[in-house]
Amino acid sequence: MKGANETTKQLAHLAQALKAPRILECADRLAVEATDLRWSFQDYLCAVLEREASARAASGAEQRIRSAGFFARKSLDDFDVQSSLRSPIAQLASGSYLHEARNIVLLGPPGTGKTHLATGLGIAAAQQGHRVLFASASDWVTRLGEAHGRGELAQELARLRRYPLLVIDEVGYLPFEPDAASLFFQLVSSRYEHASLILTSNLPFSGWGTVFGDQVVAAAMIDRIVHHAEVLALKGASYRLRGREQETLPSVALAAESEQG
Repeated sequence: MKGANETTKQLAHLAQALKAPRILECADRLAVEATDLRWSFQDYLCAVLEREASARAASGAEQRIRSAGFFARKSLDDFDVQSSLRSPIAQLASGSYLHEARNIVLLGPPGTGKTHLATGLGIAAAQQGHRVLFASASDWVTRLGEAHGRGELAQELARLRRYPLLVIDEVGYLPFEPDAASLFFQLVSSRYEHASLILTSNLPFSGWGTVFGDQVVAAAMIDRIVHHAEVLALKGASYRLRGREQETLPSVALAAESEQG
């Protein structure tokens, strides 16, 4: 039989080879617990690997959150949501929309918590194992413009499509020049029925024509966004104020019809 020192050295070597440092950290402690509770070998092995898997998942989630580019960390738990929105937000927080390549659109005046909610949903997606990127609408256009200038727009759109979720904040705060509007339209179109978007805007859909400088382009873009989407309208002076009014539009079809009509 191997001595304790030799076994520890081999365990350290194996943990390093497997790039699983938590195995070494918890093996001795769990061995004592396994002896006291008379675990089987399988129970002990499962417990050790479970600690490693949990730590690795947490580490991966943290890396995905850091890489996403969020302006600030905002938790869904900190979002003071009105009772009528708790159910739809809880459903969205589960991340099921990502598996269906559905979008989320958050509409409302400044101060109603759109960016907070978009960030919280993005962080939840990252914690569930999905890669996420967050930027303002103008920053997205700048990024695509730079790729276009390099002759790499198609490659950039393809690369972004590999991200299950892009968060586009502040659509409508600044009007787009025609070239910028075209780039934005291509971003939306490239993800249509392939991957999800979360968009926030201080304007109703009826005002997007002004932002993009063309009612036809805006209508085509809205059609692609809301075809598979959940649209939430946040109302009130501020989401931080109790008693504010918020509502979920009853359906995407009705939302699009009322806004475009």
